[in-house]
Amino acid sequence: MRKPVLRRGGTIWLGRKKPAARFPILRGDHKTEVAIVGGGMTGAMIAEAFTREGVNVAVIDGARVGQGSTAASTALLLQEPDHDLGALSRRYGRKRGTRIWQLGQEAARDFMDTIRRCRIDCDLVERDSLYYTLDADRARLLQRELRKRRDAGLGGKWLDARALARASGIHGMGGAIRTSGNAQLNPLQACIGLIDAAARQGASIFERSTITRIRPVGDGVRLYSSSGTIDAAQVVIATGYATKYFRPLAGKFRMRHTYVLATNRIGAPARKRIGLGKVMLWDTERPYHYVRWTPDHRLLLGGEDHPVKPGARRGLQFAEATAALRDYFEALYPVLRDVGIDRSWEGLFAMTPDSLPYIGPHRRYPKHAFALGYGGNGMTFAALAARILVEQWRGVTSPDHALFAFNRSRT
Repeated sequence: MRKPVLRRGGTIWLGRKKPAARFPILRGDHKTEVAIVGGGMTGAMIAEAFTREGVNVAVIDGARVGQGSTAASTALLLQEPDHDLGALSRRYGRKRGTRIWQLGQEAARDFMDTIRRCRIDCDLVERDSLYYTLDADRARLLQRELRKRRDAGLGGKWLDARALARASGIHGMGGAIRTSGNAQLNPLQACIGLIDAAARQGASIFERSTITRIRPVGDGVRLYSSSGTIDAAQVVIATGYATKYFRPLAGKFRMRHTYVLATNRIGAPARKRIGLGKVMLWDTERPYHYVRWTPDHRLLLGGEDHPVKPGARRGLQFAEATAALRDYFEALYPVLRDVGIDRSWEGLFAMTPDSLPYIGPHRRYPKHAFALGYGGNGMTFAALAARILVEQWRGVTSPDHALFAFNRSRT
């Protein structure tokens, strides 16, 4: 299941030195109940959830755990899907749209509860998010969206242009929806902490072990690498998107590059002039932009997502996208013109047509379960995938599962 490069450039989470391998290569023949392919945030969260249930688990990653898309994340834990409640309600009906949003809220809380229960040191802090626009016409649409959320019991607070400026330092004719219950963290430390928690609970972890083949064997499946095998009752594919091994599923995903700038540390006088409080921001533009503080007073500036174009010059695209990203945020915060950029990087992620992941089985692949296509909500949907897959393993049925199934359909 060879994959394209999931990350380009040096992220602040990895530091200057390449860390040593922490887990062995898969060698020889092994048996387990659930084999999880993918050692990023989703695979780690699923592994911790299964082992907590007493299930025997093996996690296999083709590189190093947490060092793919997870290490490229800006780690905004948002309960809100990429599509507004109004958009999802038009697509799936008000009842199902509301339930999807409720599950996002529950999953964000589950994620934070898991991190705290496992006592993982990853700079987890709760933060309100501001979903903003600088355009007066879009502000009216945002107010309409907020009314839909409130009618559905989902909460939220309206900030007019003055309140938005006080909370964020952004000046314009727009406004924002302020939402509580979100958070930010160090994604690599969180992922490694979850993997370690799963290992303490009995999971076997294998790094630098690319799975090249999966085939049915008896009542389960056998996974093959170049130097070993694993027999399992079920395999969970948590690689983020459909790799070439699952080519028939590729049409359900749109691959995109996202870009991030990390500023140098910003001193107190400049922070005061910027005016951004202890909140996370994302805008109504498509593709959207997002920003947050780090604990050491850097700003993480993200966005300018681009579709993956075969044959495109990635170096040129990277330079153009990061330049556009800087232009956008310097227009928003002119103080940043005097602040240097310490790191810039690119990540690869998969979007689905409705911004929701695919979680669960697929009729074409017996004894397989999938957790793919997280869009911009990877951590939230990782917690949701862990919950749903454990329920399905235990034989629990729920209408919630159908909301994220491969065969979900419009109303």
